[in-house]
Parts: sequence; structure tokens; C-alpha cells
Amino acid sequence: MNWKFWRKNIDKGKKKSSTREWTEAIIFAVVAATLIRTLFIEAYTIPTPSMERSLLVGDFLFVSKVNYGARTPMTPIAFPFAHHTMPILGTKAYWDGIKLPYYRLPGLSEVKKGDVVVFNYPMEADSPYFRPVDKRENYIKRCQGAPGDTLKLINAQVYVNGKAAPNPPGEQTDYTIKTKGMDINPDVLSELGVSNYDGAPPTMTKETAEQVKRISNVQAVTANIRQPGLTDPFNPVFPAGYPKYKLNPKNRDFDWNVDNFGPIIIPKKGWTVTLDSLTLPVYGRAIEVYEGNKLRVESGKIFINDKETTTYTFKMNYYWMMGDNRHDSLDSRYWGFVPEDHIVGKALFVWMSWDDNASFFHKIRWSRLFMGIH
Repeated sequence: MNWKFWRKNIDKGKKKSSTREWTEAIIFAVVAATLIRTLFIEAYTIPTPSMERSLLVGDFLFVSKVNYGARTPMTPIAFPFAHHTMPILGTKAYWDGIKLPYYRLPGLSEVKKGDVVVFNYPMEADSPYFRPVDKRENYIKRCQGAPGDTLKLINAQVYVNGKAAPNPPGEQTDYTIKTKGMDINPDVLSELGVSNYDGAPPTMTKETAEQVKRISNVQAVTANIRQPGLTDPFNPVFPAGYPKYKLNPKNRDFDWNVDNFGPIIIPKKGWTVTLDSLTLPVYGRAIEVYEGNKLRVESGKIFINDKETTTYTFKMNYYWMMGDNRHDSLDSRYWGFVPEDHIVGKALFVWMSWDDNASFFHKIRWSRLFMGIH
């Protein structure tokens, strides 16, 4: 007699225990949510004022993985819903014993100039807290330059391929406010949307600056634009800070600053650059760190993977990212290019906005709920 067949029929009619049902339901929910978070859409919070006033601290966003194509996991063994650190415990939320190569699924479009993009912070590759690419800190900025573009800043205005780029509607910078004697009431500045009005230089949009000018005791409102050729030794901009990529250590650094910068060509996959005293400081780190080559300079000669060369052909596309709050943003002006394997997704809309500094009944910024991001 086929006892296995009989036993199978008995088990088939046996009811699942409530513990098993709950376990299966939780496993299914975790797997489904992980797939949605990895391949389709993910929540993100604005932690810093670098994108004000386009995006505010306390904005909760949905970020699309579909627009640019979802990046498959490069560190596949990880705790669900944790990015790189376990909540409460503070330990690593992933195991980097298994690493997979970068691959991106087909998307709806390429990253476009003007898009608000979430990406992994590139400079963590040099950090003592080194993490795999997909586990590095998430940053959010606006794409100002695409692969192959020539970008330049002249008096804080971005120019791409010789043409002035559209300025974001919420773009702001810091100003000097000169009064006729009496200080301005901080509440008045707060109502107008002026930030850092207590201590640091006030930041505001051009439209807000015009409103401040109309306050009775204001004599002048002037944008604090750094002059061409005036570098900041305390906050040097890219590519300063990388002496290892100098062909001649005696060569002076670029005289660029946050408002007058470039021109600089953004690397494109397949583009071959001639390496010399002007280009190696700009592209050396991308060649070595992001593209995984061994690069050294000896006696004024360049060696890549132990072969002397004067050219390099890029394997990836790169982007130039900047914050809308131009004088309070750590962005490409300080650390250079964002490689395509660091791109996470496109910011779509604000689903919740929470103001920690507001009174209890005004914590939620109702006007920003479900606001599209432009």
C-alpha cells in the first residue's frame, strides 16, 4: 500500500496554525516591501537645508527607481528596511562578504539636467568609514550637468555648453543686509522665509531679497558673490586637495571658488581625455577611485595599471550635482563628479512635511503635502 499517498492526503486537509499563518504573512510582506523599495519606489527624508527653498528640512519624499532604471543590489545580504546601520544597535545592517557588480535595469529616461536626484555620497570612498557603493549615505541635489557637458559658473550663474542654465525656482544664496540703524525684527524675516537671520549670513531667494529691500529701515540688500580668482583656503573647491594627482608639485591650484568655477568637462562613457598637468588633477580621482584603476605619478609621468600613458577612456557616465541653497550646500563644487553607479533615483513628490521648529498645531506644513518636485 502507498502509505505516502495516504499521508499526503491527510496533511492536505490539515489546517495551518495561526503562528504559521502569521509567519508566512510577515515573510511575504517583507519580501514584497523589499522588492518595491529596491525596484520601484523608496521613501526619503530631507535632513539638511542644502536644497532650500525648493525642498525643506523635514520634507518626506518618494523617490522613483523606475525613471532611471533600478540599480540591482551590489551588497545583497542586508537587513530589510535598514540602509547601512541597524536601528538602536548602531551596528552594520549588511554583510559585505558577497559583492555583486554594478548593473542597472532599463529605465524610462536618462538623468536630465534640472532633475532632483538622490545618489550615494561619492566621497565615502575615501572615508575611514568606507562602505560599499549602495550602502553609502544618501544625498539629494539637482543635476546641473550631464555626461559630455562643459560646465562653468560665472558670478553664481551656471552655464552649460556656453548657455545660461535655468535657475531653480527655489534657488537661494546668502546676502548682506544693511540697515539704517535699527535691526530688523527676526519674526518679520522668518515670515518672509529668510533663513539664518540670527548669527550667520541670511539666506534667501532673489524674490525674497526684493521684499526685504522694501522694509522701511533697510538701506541695502547685497548678494555675497565670491569674486573670480578669490579662493577660500578654509573651504577649497574641487579639484584642490589632491596633491597626488599633480604632475609637478610646484604647480599652483586652480583659482576657482563656489561662485566662479570652471570650465570643466563632465566625463562621458567612451570619452578619451588627454592627461596632462591641467586634466589629471580634475580626472585623476575618478580614474583611480570610481573606475578602479591603479594610478601613480613618477618623475612627471603618468602610470595607469603600471603602464605609462597620456590618455584615458572612461568606462562610466558622470554627473554634476548642486544644491539649490548655493552657499549652504556640500556638492560637486567641493568633491567633483557623481558616477552613474552611485545614482539611486529621481525625487517625485513630497508626501509629508514636518516642521520641528513650529508650534504643535503648525508642525505639519499642509501646503506642501503631495507637492510635485520640480
